[in-house]
Amino acid sequence: MRTPLSIAPETLTVPEVMHALRLSRSKVYDLFRSKQLDSFTAGRARRVPVDALNTYIRLQIEEAA
Repeated sequence: MRTPLSIAPETLTVPEVMHALRLSRSKVYDLFRSKQLDSFTAGRARRVPVDALNTYIRLQIEEAA
C-alpha cells in the first residue's frame, strides 16, 4: 500500500499569499512592485517562494518592535 506524499510547496500563489497575510490582491501586488516581497513569474502565473514570504513577515515583526 502506498502512502501519499506530504510535500510542502516551496512556492505560493497570489491567493495563498493574500490568505496568509490577510491582504487584498492589490496590496499584495503593491508589495511586489515596491520589492518588499519577492516573486517570480512562471509563464503567466505569479509565484512567491515560501522563504520570501517568511522573510517579509520576519522583517515586518522586526520593524514593529
